[in-house]
Amino acid sequence: MSLLRRIEKGSQGASSDKPADAGADEKQDEQSKLAQMRVRQRAAPTQAAAARESYMDIKSRVQTKLLAELDPSMDMSRHAEIRATMEELYTTILAEENIVLSRAERQRLFEQIVAEILGLGPLEPLLADETITEIMVNGPKNIYIERKGIISRVNVSFENEDHVLRIIDRIVAPLGRRVDESSPYVDARLPDGSRVNVIIRPLSLVGPTITIRKFSKQPLTVDDLIRFGSVTPEIIEFMRACVMAKLNIVVSGGTGSGKTTLLNVLSGFIPGDERIITIENAAELQLRQEHVVTLESRPPNIEGKGEVTIRDLVVNSLRMRPDRIIVGECRAGEALDMLQAMNTGHDGSMTTAHSNSPRDTLARLEVMCLMAGMDLPVRAIREQVASAIDLICHQERLRDGSRKIVRISDVQGMEGDTIVLSDIFEFEQTGIEAGKVIGRIRATGLRPKFMDKIEAAGIHLPPSIFGIGQRY
Repeated sequence: MSLLRRIEKGSQGASSDKPADAGADEKQDEQSKLAQMRVRQRAAPTQAAAARESYMDIKSRVQTKLLAELDPSMDMSRHAEIRATMEELYTTILAEENIVLSRAERQRLFEQIVAEILGLGPLEPLLADETITEIMVNGPKNIYIERKGIISRVNVSFENEDHVLRIIDRIVAPLGRRVDESSPYVDARLPDGSRVNVIIRPLSLVGPTITIRKFSKQPLTVDDLIRFGSVTPEIIEFMRACVMAKLNIVVSGGTGSGKTTLLNVLSGFIPGDERIITIENAAELQLRQEHVVTLESRPPNIEGKGEVTIRDLVVNSLRMRPDRIIVGECRAGEALDMLQAMNTGHDGSMTTAHSNSPRDTLARLEVMCLMAGMDLPVRAIREQVASAIDLICHQERLRDGSRKIVRISDVQGMEGDTIVLSDIFEFEQTGIEAGKVIGRIRATGLRPKFMDKIEAAGIHLPPSIFGIGQRY
């Protein structure tokens, strides 16, 4: 008999020696252990939910009592004073209610209550985090953020839809705007200039939705853009010359590509002795010059009256003796009035537009001019565009989340019925490494047609900026 057969036979004999009831007892023990594990698994979520409910109950009770104790005549804008008073009341309330919490829990609960009363509730820590560039609230339980161009979900939530609506009211009420069933979406801004869009039921099926495009507490500078790789020093030198020479510039790009940030940086090159008028739907530009007039459009009131559009403000700005007109974004018929301003002595004006390329920017401007309701031939519109605009600076948000200027184009004029564009700088992608887009912004070697305007302003750019005399 082989060794393998003897081992098999021995193991069978050993198993046959066990009593029949011993196997049954072992099987019963295993089943009871399995049942106990299942009970514990079912109990764990229930206990966690009970603990959360208890915490929310404590928070609600303390917050309600704190609000009742606060003096309603206090100046809510003096946050430091209000916070000190709230902390004193908070400690007293915890003692009266016999609520025992650890030091960390006490501080966390206090910060949440302060955020609810003075700030934007659960959004406050996200707004305070300078690494977050965008906050997206998709209903009360789903909140996403963008950090370094990457979108991820965060473990933060609202209590319910009413809680979200209270925070929305706190955002829009100081601006004289409203959100309700008759006006279920609105554009707004935070005190620091961050852009806010709100849309609620019945248009949003997931519940109240908030999108916040955060602005840095310290506006991005030229050095920041160079450090991020969005531009090169040569491009900055060229763009500074274009702004100072009063060329008309359109900054184009997709959503979130950094158009407003770039426009803000370019506006910093405007000399301080010029009168600047900015026109926006929600004031975002942060100009540092002294002589700046900021205009903001207004939606209709509850009766459907009182609306003031971007176009109305552009027309009105022409009577305000502007040296420069900066329109935050052209979306519709205001594009025609903007072109008219550029063609009637208001050189150095700037605006942004959504598009996929400089060529698409020209096509969009044509369509927006037609939206003004004027029965104009397409050739007449193209002549206006070619005459008004000197430069198109196109920016993109690349696959890795980085934002770069990918093309700067010179509008050279008309040839037949076509507007001629010439690329001065373009981004050349050479590959992708570890998910990062690798490439460089290079000069094409062509000099722009408007160089005589730059030189007439007393600015002389070296030929090397345009790649002349360099070998690639």
